[in-house]
Amino acid sequence: MEPYARETTFGRSVAEAAPALRAAFIRKTYAHLALALLSFIVLEAVLLHSPLAPLLTEEMTGGQFSWLIVLGLAMLGTWLGNTWANARENIALQYMGLAVYVIIYALIFLPLMLIAVTYYPGVIFDAAVMTGALFLGLSATVFLTRKDFSFLGPIVAIGGLIALGVIVAAIFTGFSLGIVFSAVVVALMAASILYTTSNMLHHYQPGQHVAASLQLFAALLTMFWYILRIFMSRR
Repeated sequence: MEPYARETTFGRSVAEAAPALRAAFIRKTYAHLALALLSFIVLEAVLLHSPLAPLLTEEMTGGQFSWLIVLGLAMLGTWLGNTWANARENIALQYMGLAVYVIIYALIFLPLMLIAVTYYPGVIFDAAVMTGALFLGLSATVFLTRKDFSFLGPIVAIGGLIALGVIVAAIFTGFSLGIVFSAVVVALMAASILYTTSNMLHHYQPGQHVAASLQLFAALLTMFWYILRIFMSRR
């Protein structure tokens, strides 16, 4: 037996692990991603059918800077969740980080989902199908080619900061973020999915399946957000 075949949690990368351990890591990552997505769907459905949904939407979007405050709190929460999800040797804290991400995304999505449900019947399903197809295609690209897409890391990081700056500027100036911006963010999230999936094969450590699932969850949901915006704008 290889010395590394035992269930170590942190240390060497998955690429250096025994095949069985690599396979287990990938299964755990996608299982946790599926669990996070299911939890998001359930929580979002509960929020949408709650009498508090219109009130929460009004509070989040009613004032000029209300969404800026929500965005700031969301950034703080996602930073905290990401920090917890990467906590070494503390599995309970990792799960708390993933749970924080799910809750924050469910709250952030509420206004857009309420508008989509009310005025654009069927558009959520269409956007979800498109997002799922893109995710499967991007994931298959990594697994079939085995290419290391770690070079996309700086592009994703810098692109994310630029996109955030444009969003904040739009809030202050009042200009609308059009379909071109949405398409650019979708492309950026596609790069993020390639980057994270590649890291699963080459750079993550076996105990980091929760952190890996969190990164995929964030990229997938952000991609869905902007695909949904594109579909709504075309209708």
